[in-house]
Amino acid sequence: MKTRIVVTLLSLSHFLMVFAAWSQPADKVLINARVWTVDADLPEAEAIAIRDGSILAVGPAGEIQAHAGPDTRLIDAKGRLILPGFIDNHTHFTDGGFQLQRIDLRHAQTPEEFAGLVGEWARRHPGRWITGGTWDHDNFPGGDLPTRQLIDPYTPETPVFVRRYDGHMGLVNTFTLQMAGITSETPDPPGGQIVRDPETGEPTGILRNAAMNLVTRLIPEDTMEDLVNATRLALEEAARNGVTGIHDMSSPEDLQAYQYLHRKGELTARVYAILPFSHWEHLAAAGIRAPFGDDFIRVGGLKAMADGSLGSSTALFFEPYTSDPSTRGLATDVMGDGRLEKWAMAADKAGLQPVIHAIGDSANSRILDLYEQIIRENPGHDRRMRIEHAQHIHPKDFRRFAELGVIASVHPYHAIDDGRWAEGRIGHERCQTTYPFRQFLDNGVIMSFGSDWTVAPLSPLLGIYAAVTRRTLDGKNPGGWFPEQKITVEEAIKAHTITSAYSAYQEGLTGSITPGKRADLVMLSGDILKIDSVEIRDTRVVLTMVDGKVVYREE
Repeated sequence: MKTRIVVTLLSLSHFLMVFAAWSQPADKVLINARVWTVDADLPEAEAIAIRDGSILAVGPAGEIQAHAGPDTRLIDAKGRLILPGFIDNHTHFTDGGFQLQRIDLRHAQTPEEFAGLVGEWARRHPGRWITGGTWDHDNFPGGDLPTRQLIDPYTPETPVFVRRYDGHMGLVNTFTLQMAGITSETPDPPGGQIVRDPETGEPTGILRNAAMNLVTRLIPEDTMEDLVNATRLALEEAARNGVTGIHDMSSPEDLQAYQYLHRKGELTARVYAILPFSHWEHLAAAGIRAPFGDDFIRVGGLKAMADGSLGSSTALFFEPYTSDPSTRGLATDVMGDGRLEKWAMAADKAGLQPVIHAIGDSANSRILDLYEQIIRENPGHDRRMRIEHAQHIHPKDFRRFAELGVIASVHPYHAIDDGRWAEGRIGHERCQTTYPFRQFLDNGVIMSFGSDWTVAPLSPLLGIYAAVTRRTLDGKNPGGWFPEQKITVEEAIKAHTITSAYSAYQEGLTGSITPGKRADLVMLSGDILKIDSVEIRDTRVVLTMVDGKVVYREE
């Protein structure tokens, strides 16, 4: 008798489930899939039902297909892996759109090739500023920095400002130095350096950090139409790479472009716009707290820089550079004059989120000191303070990251890029805790992933490949550069999805394939959880979905 009652109740429950599904059928059902949800309550599934841009149900195929109605679109995954959409925790997004239209020097292997590319660009675009570049002098034999003399013959009356790929150093020609009034007598600005010939004292054309501002102020500003068009190109690149959300190091003008595209229904990635720290008073006066906005555009994070980069020898270390014992790197002007400390204390008190760039071990330690002071002196709230890049960590500071709840916002592709030459800059010992992904996780640190595009490709799959293999781009470390810092594919996916969502206060909205969350999904050509990790670099995105809409499908 009891058995019959239980069976009857189960049958009634199944009938009600089917009736509810048919009364509110799904818009789309993805079937025949291997779904890795990044949701601990249901890690794997076979199908997903979507309605009105939200995930309606996740589970076994038979159960989910009950949500299909006569007008439901069925999408056959053909056994492929589906993951939550990737969230990139650090982009220079509109810059990326512009870079797609500008000179690309990244793969120049010799100074002569570098100069030839500049000359060809000048020939095809006479009289126009040459900007962009993303060059890498470590590709050159000997690794010497380029100089103005290298490009002067090709650009006698063409203004040139091309950045190193990390954005912390740029090259200008003699014509541009003259435009800017930079001579051997020009002093280095706070937080910057005009590199000079050691024999003549004349500028070589290389400007580091704040010294670049002496030239960038001369470059004509982009129009709003330019910004919008560049953002459209960047959104196409994001969709192609499975990026459904970005944390963007934005300007107010970038934010206007995002809002314009949002109103037009053209914004195909969620944006957490992180504005310059100098704007904190404007946000606080408006009563904005992190996060503020809707499902597609939010604000509340504030970006500042504590130091420079390793490649330009401006990252700030406790000990001198092995390659140049005369320097330990450069603190930025706002770090050196105390403004950053004042801004961060006040912004946190106002409920805004500090997002601070720190690369060298000293810079990271000083920012941890600042965050510890903030926690000690300010009232408590849901603060999610971040350190961007967190590349080189002194061993004493791993536990401090965890104890303070500071998010390590890291960019794993840099490890296989910088790993080609980093030991030459700072030596073997310091590199043992460089890009220390395993050590972060083993110490309980909250670690999220991103690309730092345009410094690195806007490709989460390449980032995951870098984190799990640590195989440097020069092919010299097939077993991994400092392989003890490798992490698993599962850990890397989590860092690029739910943890990146958390670091922008969005874990309730996206970051996992969970009923009630928005349907941001990516389908891959290969199962990165099963294939040899080396093959991840050749895996492709075949479908990207944002808010239940397909924004990219591989042809």
